[in-house]
Amino acid sequence: MTKPDLMMLCPQRPAAMAQLDAAYRLHRWDLAPDKEAFLAQHGPACRALATNGHAPLTRQMLDLMPRLELVACSSAGFEGFDLATMAQRGIALTNSSPALCDDVADTAILLMLAARRGLVAADAWVRSGNWARKGPFPLQTSVAGSRLGVVGLGTIGQAIAERGAALGMQVSYWNRRDKGAQWRFVPDLVQLARESDTLVAIVAGGEGTRGLISAEVIDALGPQGLLVNVARGSVVDEEALIDALSAGRLGHAGLDVYASEPDPDPRLTSLPNTTLLPHHASATVQTRDAMAQTVVDNLAALFAGRELLTPVDLGAYLPG
Repeated sequence: MTKPDLMMLCPQRPAAMAQLDAAYRLHRWDLAPDKEAFLAQHGPACRALATNGHAPLTRQMLDLMPRLELVACSSAGFEGFDLATMAQRGIALTNSSPALCDDVADTAILLMLAARRGLVAADAWVRSGNWARKGPFPLQTSVAGSRLGVVGLGTIGQAIAERGAALGMQVSYWNRRDKGAQWRFVPDLVQLARESDTLVAIVAGGEGTRGLISAEVIDALGPQGLLVNVARGSVVDEEALIDALSAGRLGHAGLDVYASEPDPDPRLTSLPNTTLLPHHASATVQTRDAMAQTVVDNLAALFAGRELLTPVDLGAYLPG
């Protein structure tokens, strides 16, 4: 039996790659020296494509795959995809949000607790001998009883809210529409920031959310406030963030993502009132394997004529 053709824009985890290699005829665009010629030669045979959110997927690339039915993405984000063209052509998109939910939610809480308790500075206090020379580390700030604002109440946002509530925090959220959740819905983002001690950004990236955490939002959070970003760097106005942190108008930032990766602005990374991770929220062996498995499982569903497991609604991207 002839294997179906599968376009590969990027490699997947080893276990997933072994399954894909067994089930499909793999066309490795990621290894091709002349990528446009490679797509022109092999694209017409492919009903499906496997990728992640870091590889581009432009209209020109899609035009070279006229039979394409599914883009199976192993990451949660897909800012580099031409979603309008995909929606117009009826090409389905799946991603890995359910697989990475717990690790990303845990990372948001990790950054919040590390910032509020001064974990990085406290570690240095012990290692440097300052504990013995200078005495106890300065008192820090409790999270129990404080106010948590969640920006974006999707799957991961809900998991963050649940964790915050379990820590005894008062949880509110902003979303483009009221989700009818158990927590207080605040339709005005500036108001949510003003009424929060910690604000966690967990919305999708892309032009629709670029600069959503604006200078006004950051200033509303205030000099005792903590901003945690586990979404995308583009979601925060980074110039405004650097300015507010430098001037003391914002207390602290816990960041996993940046406007320029993997080389964040040194003005930001040099600030002492930041707690930083290298875009690592989903970076565990278990979660990355699970993310890659969503690609395998969604492709299997397509070729078996079954319902896709983790579809993304592209209706909002239809022209007009």
